[in-house]
Amino acid sequence: MTAPPDGAAISVRGVAKSYGAVRALDGIDLEVATGSVLGLLGPNGAGKTTIVRILTTLLVPDAGSASVLGLDVVADAAALRARIGLAGQYAAVDESLTGLENLTMVGRLYGETRSAAKRRANELLDRFDLVEVAGRVAKTYSGGLRRRLDLAAALVAKPPVLFLDEPTTGLDPRSRLALWETIDGLVADGTTVLLTTQYLDEADRLAHSIAVLDHGRLLAQGTPDELKDRLGGERLEIQLASHEHAATAAQALAPMSDEPVAIEGHTVQLIVRRRTGAIVDAVERLVAAGADVEDISLHRPTLDDVFLTLTGHAAEPESGEEESS
Repeated sequence: MTAPPDGAAISVRGVAKSYGAVRALDGIDLEVATGSVLGLLGPNGAGKTTIVRILTTLLVPDAGSASVLGLDVVADAAALRARIGLAGQYAAVDESLTGLENLTMVGRLYGETRSAAKRRANELLDRFDLVEVAGRVAKTYSGGLRRRLDLAAALVAKPPVLFLDEPTTGLDPRSRLALWETIDGLVADGTTVLLTTQYLDEADRLAHSIAVLDHGRLLAQGTPDELKDRLGGERLEIQLASHEHAATAAQALAPMSDEPVAIEGHTVQLIVRRRTGAIVDAVERLVAAGADVEDISLHRPTLDDVFLTLTGHAAEPESGEEESS
């Protein structure tokens, strides 16, 4: 994504929160630039939902301070609620109402006249491709339709800051891609988005900046490229014809890396010091050593690699809420 404008829409300093003996957040510092997307990345229990609840005034922090659009989340809670949108892990729609009625009701709760609320509801139904189902009660909607209706409800008041807590959990691939496009459009119009997710590809696709949380602590923050660059060079992966050649191949390739060469079955992996010419160099070394190669590829570190390095375990999305309130 292109670089966002300067200036912080969200600022978090030393925020801590505990649930009994469980330390959900342990002194978190975050900053989100205006008109950008911050992806909060982490497994269930990392503290993602807790920080969203604090920033949307649903929880009071035990320590530290946080502000959104210059409004303190505790002292200015009432004023802040009118300027933000929130779509939680589960679609918060009234199943007994139609799509149009749901959005009109939200507009009325924001103080709009009935005609203005209905006009805004129709705008959002069109924007989220919900016109054909506008007259159906929400309980007949698919998961993807409910999620789109929920996001539309979060945008009724045209909030400059939007919080999305696991927005694509449970969606099929097509609905997920459609929601990504919607988020892109909102950001292009100047909306600031804080997005929590357990999906690494989602964070890589949408976020200008990523913060990695685990067990209530902030492990790292930066752009996707900055986090990947922290892991060093490119990863060279060689598939050999037989595992019997693995040790020979590893020995031949060792001078190309400052790290030990990894062997798993008939696959050999290493971090190379330089990208240019690495494949040609590796092939020449393997041929000279008599190792038969089936395939060879060069990969830049992924967010999966970043997550594994920072947390010591792979990111494995789970269903359900991560913390109890």
